[in-house]
Amino acid sequence: MDASNSTTPKLKVAICGGGVSGLFLAVALSRCAGIQVDVYEAADQFKEIGAGIMIWARTWWILESLGLGPAFSKIAHAPPDGSIETGFNFRRSDQAQEGFCFQMVRMPYGCVRFYRVSFLDVFIDALPENVAHFGTRLVSYSQEIGRGVNLSFADGSTATCDIFVGCDGIKSCIRGQLFREVSERSGNSDLLKFVDPVWTGTIAYRGLIPVERLPPHHRSIVEPMMYCGKSKSLLQHVVSYSISAGSVVNVVTFASEPQNEGKPYKEDTWVSHCPQQELLDCYAHWEPEVEQLLSQIENPTKWFIHHLRPLPFYVDGNVALLGDACHGMAPHEGIYAEYCTGAGAGQAIEDAYILASLLEQVSKETLPIQSTLPCALKAYEVIRLPFANHVLQGSYDSGLMYEFDNAEYGDNYEVLGPAIEKQWHWVEDPSPQVERLRALECFKDLIS
Repeated sequence: MDASNSTTPKLKVAICGGGVSGLFLAVALSRCAGIQVDVYEAADQFKEIGAGIMIWARTWWILESLGLGPAFSKIAHAPPDGSIETGFNFRRSDQAQEGFCFQMVRMPYGCVRFYRVSFLDVFIDALPENVAHFGTRLVSYSQEIGRGVNLSFADGSTATCDIFVGCDGIKSCIRGQLFREVSERSGNSDLLKFVDPVWTGTIAYRGLIPVERLPPHHRSIVEPMMYCGKSKSLLQHVVSYSISAGSVVNVVTFASEPQNEGKPYKEDTWVSHCPQQELLDCYAHWEPEVEQLLSQIENPTKWFIHHLRPLPFYVDGNVALLGDACHGMAPHEGIYAEYCTGAGAGQAIEDAYILASLLEQVSKETLPIQSTLPCALKAYEVIRLPFANHVLQGSYDSGLMYEFDNAEYGDNYEVLGPAIEKQWHWVEDPSPQVERLRALECFKDLIS
C-alpha cells in the first residue's frame, strides 16, 4: 500500500525536545508522506547555548543526504563541499617554556566546524510549519502496549501518538520515567542507576575569541589544537579551533580530578560565569601561546561536565530515547554535545538518521503498525546502542589520555600518540550508510 494514500492512517510520531537531535529527526520525518510528526518544546522558542560545533565527515554525509549540505556550507568553516582534511595537533604545553607536538591525529575524510547557534538555525529553517509546539513541558507519559502513548503536559494539555521519542537531553525526564517503570515492573532496582547523569570529575572553562585579538599566525587560528598537561593536583588540557568561517576561535579548557568521577554533584546548576582570573590561575605557567590564548577570554563560563553510564536499553514499549537522553557523554572525541562539548551531536544525528529510516519503512508497510513498530524500535536499539556506548566510553577514556592519566601509556609519547589516534577510528568505520542498511535488514528479519 502506498504510504501517501489519503486513506492510509499516518504513523504519529511525537518528539520531546527541540535540540539538535529532536529537530534533525523532525526534519527527516516531515519528509515522509506517511508520517505525522510533532515536536514538543518546553521553552517558548528553539534555542542553543554554547559556542562551537565540530562534526566529522560521516555526520556531514547524513546532512547532505537530507538536502541540507548547501545551507550548512554557508555557515561552515569549510570548503563548499563540506570536506576539510584536518585533524588535531596534540601538544605538551604545561611548562613555561615552548611546548612541543607529540602527535598529529589526521582525519583523512575531514571535519567541519560551526557556530552552534547557526547550526541549529538550519534545522529550524527546514522545519515545516505546525510541527513545533512551544511552552509544552512534559509532565509524564503513559502507554498501553498496542495502543500508543498518551502525553500529559504542565499546562494541562494532552496528546497521543504511536511512538514517543525522548530527545530531552542528558537530564532527560523521559529516561527517568522509563527506567523507573522498568525497574518497578522487573523488580530490578539496579536499573535506577541509569536515571541520573553522573559528574565526570571535570570542570570546563569556555570562551570565544575574535581572531583579530590574536597574532595572525597563532596556531589556534590555523588548525585545531589540543594543548595537554597536568599539575600536582589537576589533569588538564585545552582545546581550540576556529569557527564562523575562521573569524572566531572557540576555546574549551578542562581541569580534571578523575577520582571524583561518579561522585554526587549537589549544585543547582552545571553552568555559571566565573572571573577571568580563575581561568588564568588554573593554567598559570603553561607555554606562552596558551597563556596568550586564555588571556583573551574576557567572560569565561564554567561547566561541570557530566555523562551517563552506558545504558542497557533505549526502548520500552513505544517509547524510545535518542541523543544525549541515551548517551550523553564526556566531550573528548569531537567537539560538541547538546549541553556541552563532545561527540554527542554526531551520535545524536546518527540516532535520528537510523530511526527515521526505520520509521519511514514502517509507514510504508502493509502490515499493521502495532506489529511492525516494535520491530523497528528493536532494530534501532540493536544497531545504535552498542556503537553509541562505545563512543561514550571511548570519549571519557580519551580525556584521560590527553591528560597523561592512562595507566598503560602515561606520558610515554611513543605509545600514547598512536593510542590516541586509534581512539578515533570510529570516525571512519562503520559508515552511517552501512549502519542504515544493517538496521533495515534487521527490521526485515524481525517482521518476517
